[in-house]
Formats: sequence, C-alpha cells, structure tokens
Amino acid sequence: MSALEFFVRLVDSLNEYIGRFVSWFTLATVIICFVVVVLRYALGIGILWLQELYVWSHAIVFMVGAGYTMLHGGHVRVDIFYDRQSVRKKAWTDIFGTIVFLLPWLAVVAYFALAFFQASYRVGESSPQGGGMPALYVLKGLILVFCFLVGLQGLAMIGRSILILKGHTGFLPAPEEFTKR
Repeated sequence: MSALEFFVRLVDSLNEYIGRFVSWFTLATVIICFVVVVLRYALGIGILWLQELYVWSHAIVFMVGAGYTMLHGGHVRVDIFYDRQSVRKKAWTDIFGTIVFLLPWLAVVAYFALAFFQASYRVGESSPQGGGMPALYVLKGLILVFCFLVGLQGLAMIGRSILILKGHTGFLPAPEEFTKR
C-alpha cells in the first residue's frame, strides 16, 4: 500500500469513527432539550446551563461531524454538471474544487477562529448569562476542530482523486443504489 493510499484510508477511518461517535450527541441534544422543556413548562424550573448544554451538544454534532459528512458526500454541491461527469472528470473537479475553494476558505476561517479562540481563552470567557456554561472558549475551539477535520478530509479527497486518476479501482465511488419506483 502506498503512502497516499494509507493516508486516504487513515483520514477516512478517523472521520468515520469521529462521526459515528459524535452522532450520539444528537441523542444527547434531544434528551437534554426534553428535560429542559419538562423542567421549565411542567415544573416551572429554569436551569440556564442545561439550556446552553443542548446548544453545545448540537454544535459538537455539526462542527466535529463535518468531516464525516464530507466523507459521505453530505455537503451541498452544485450537481448540475457534476452528476453527469465521468469518474475521471469528477476526480479532476474534486481536486480543483478542494484546492481552489475548500482549502483557502478553511485557511481563512482557521486564521480568524484562532484569534477568536485565543482571546476567549485568555480571559477565561464563560457564558454571558449568570449560571450559564463555563469555558466558552471550548465551544469556540470547535471551529478549529472543524477546520482541521474538514481540511484533512479535503486532502483525502484530493488523494482519492489522484488514486482514481492513476487507475486504482479500490478508490472508485460505490455504484449508486437504484431506488424502486
């Protein structure tokens, strides 16, 4: 196995594992939200940190699970031309799109997110609401995690595309399943 094949498989496995793990935070979000509603409207008890906790768990799903979503083709793509392209043209499109659009965008987001995170960390920022969640910088740090995991998956996409262009059939996309009409 070449280093490129190893890298692609490693990144895919990492994002697969992380995505499956953080998917459980979706259940946590629903349960926490349910508890908040019951406490608030049935018992008249409001717990601010609990309300903020389900926002945090929801953010974890989206920010940390974004690499998993990219791995499985779940992000928005302009499919007007892409769907009709051959596998080789799709590979070239993925390389071009990742290098020209995705990676520069992630670099800009990471650059500003780092300053955003550092400023929050320096002051030990917590929720602006009394009784809210502490360590708000952890939530802001998820932006950097997002950039890292999506960036890695973007590099793996480039690697997979190169392998497809070199004729490695093990990296071809799985045939689409036909739906019954």
